[in-house]
Amino acid sequence: MVSQDQSKDSVSKKNGGKELGMVTPQDKPLKKMKFVSSAETEPTSTTTISEDSKSGRGMSTMPRVVKRKLQKIKPVVEYNKRGKGCGPAHTEMQSYIGVLAPSRVPLVDKKWAEIPKDIKEQIWEAVDMAFVVGQGGKTSVLSLAAKKWKDFKSTLTRHYILPYIKEREKLSQPPEIYKFIEKAEWDAFVASRLSKEFECVHSQHSQIREKLEYNHRLPRKRYAGLEDQLEETMLGVEIDRSTLWKKARQDKHGNIPDPKVVEKAKLMVSLHTLF
Repeated sequence: MVSQDQSKDSVSKKNGGKELGMVTPQDKPLKKMKFVSSAETEPTSTTTISEDSKSGRGMSTMPRVVKRKLQKIKPVVEYNKRGKGCGPAHTEMQSYIGVLAPSRVPLVDKKWAEIPKDIKEQIWEAVDMAFVVGQGGKTSVLSLAAKKWKDFKSTLTRHYILPYIKEREKLSQPPEIYKFIEKAEWDAFVASRLSKEFECVHSQHSQIREKLEYNHRLPRKRYAGLEDQLEETMLGVEIDRSTLWKKARQDKHGNIPDPKVVEKAKLMVSLHTLF
């Protein structure tokens, strides 16, 4: 007689070492991620974005996300007590939106509000099919998409356009790593970044950045992720804004390299003691 455990093991081997609805360790780049089957959630949309073939502006996927879609498994995005997204599923969703937004939204010198609604809808539908977004929903996803799109244009400007102002021949083609950018839109974008109007705006923003004295050292997880981490490691300690501010400016050894930040941190401690 074959035991229940042996039967399970047999099925698992037939499926390449996986049981239905399970994710193997090599499929999980992030830990502590909560999953639900798509069957447990109400379908809210039908995406029009093709993710298994190169179409439109090109591939806009992360393979592991597409794989889970086929398995009908969706990570649940978590939120901390302040209502900010946190945890591995939120981090992965950010990465996914960071791939979707640049490759699906045209590279134009416009504001996000001017982008056609159908393009925004496609981004939301793709994310909604891949994650259980929860609170904030569509609004938070599109807000993040707007930021990712803006950041992408900033990256192109800083790394692929401004350094070659005196070598215009190097601006004749889009960067090789961004194959989804059409030459016509690249040419138009380059022209906008070399204009007198942009030069003026760029100069103003540079002056503002130079005035920032207390830059944080946080990676992509930002403050919400830091707070989530501290709540796990500093049990019983209230994580207030001053604690977050100081921790965000420490290096991996717990030191604050910038003397100006050290002085500001000391001032915070003294004020906290008074109150």
